[in-house]
Amino acid sequence: MGWCEANGVDFLFGLAKNQRLVAEITAELAAAEEDSKASGQPARRFTEFSWSTRDSWSRQRRVIAKAEWTAGEANPRFVVTSLSSEDAEPQRLYEETYCARGSMENRIKECQLDLLADRTSAATMRANQLRLWFASMAYVLLCALRRIALEHTQFAKATCGTIRLKLLKIGALVRISVRRIKFAMASGCPYQRDFALAHAQLVNAETAR
Repeated sequence: MGWCEANGVDFLFGLAKNQRLVAEITAELAAAEEDSKASGQPARRFTEFSWSTRDSWSRQRRVIAKAEWTAGEANPRFVVTSLSSEDAEPQRLYEETYCARGSMENRIKECQLDLLADRTSAATMRANQLRLWFASMAYVLLCALRRIALEHTQFAKATCGTIRLKLLKIGALVRISVRRIKFAMASGCPYQRDFALAHAQLVNAETAR
């Protein structure tokens, strides 16, 4: 944070909660608890305050707090930022700006875990770069499949891992002749309707080009 401030770079970082921080939003947590009990649904309040640690921070900084009550217990969260109140009010800054990084992290995890982008154990940098390119290209293809072919299926918002497992990693009997290649899939496949719909969507997209 000190480096960012010295170099004119704005920041928005998660801040680990502690007893002092939680004590700062006691009233907001109590109000959120009342709202939650009245509605039967999770409730949240937002507030901000100037804050500094006892010894590690060089100055006071703006802290945004989410005082949330969910599943019968408190769930407080905090972020620290260089952005002013004029730049963004607390709720919008937390929900629209800070939480957006969660979606980005999930996309990175998809590429790493579902498409093996973390398999960079080759002996040379070039080989590892090639592996990463393969994973990246696979991610682009699966995203296109999800966007174009799976729009009206139960997999419209599925992860790459789910698409691989449910639609692509399917046992089938392959028959090759001079004119065509036939895939005979099991009649008991639980996702055959989605598979057929995805195929039809791809054919229509190709025809419309």
